[in-house]
Amino acid sequence: MVDTVTLRVTRYDPDVDDEPRQQDFDVPLREDWVVLDGLNYVKDRLDGSLSYRWSCRMGICGSCGMMVDGEPELTCGTFLVDHAPGPVRVEPLANFPVVRDLVVDIDDFLTKLPTVSPWLVRDVDAPVDGGEYLQTPAELDEYKQYSMCINCMLCYSACPVYGVDPDFVGPAAIALAQRYNLDSRDAGADARLDVLNQPEGLWSCTFVGECTTACPKGVDPAGAIQRYKLTAATATLKSYLLPGGRR
Repeated sequence: MVDTVTLRVTRYDPDVDDEPRQQDFDVPLREDWVVLDGLNYVKDRLDGSLSYRWSCRMGICGSCGMMVDGEPELTCGTFLVDHAPGPVRVEPLANFPVVRDLVVDIDDFLTKLPTVSPWLVRDVDAPVDGGEYLQTPAELDEYKQYSMCINCMLCYSACPVYGVDPDFVGPAAIALAQRYNLDSRDAGADARLDVLNQPEGLWSCTFVGECTTACPKGVDPAGAIQRYKLTAATATLKSYLLPGGRR
């Protein structure tokens, strides 16, 4: 096995470059090295100006998402040997504006996320001395899968709809809304439905399913959206059939 591999890294400095360009770096090819290790080698040994995000190196923080050989991946979990002999293309996440090198602007997601109230909504808060809001294992299982989202943005990068329609709320925000809708302690489902039962909400999704394929935590945003669509359609039908438009 060769002992080095080439990282073909996208570089972009808005103060200098008219458009992104590529630069090759040779890094050690080791069995236990992931793409992020290669980037850190470049940063520490070859070019300290390389810009990218990372933090935990454990697939928890979600900050090191990038395109690796054309696929959205967490670079802390993508081994270099799986892409040998290279060159390994490392690019910023697709569908986002590039700030510099491999850093993208996720302000659009951060603006949209609060609109779906991704937190527990209570009609009446119980007094603190009343103890915890207890749940059964079955109630926990209802939403646990969707609670695994780490906001890594891989699903947005993989989503062809978000790529052409920036008004689309997007898969992670909808999956997180569904996470709280399914929580037995929550009372915010109707308010979230008012936000998401719109053309730029649930109904923009065409069920391509790439978001689920890209998700490194098994959240299945595509499944969450389809389940949510059924809820929305049922609520709309009830609003026509029941007295007073009740859901």
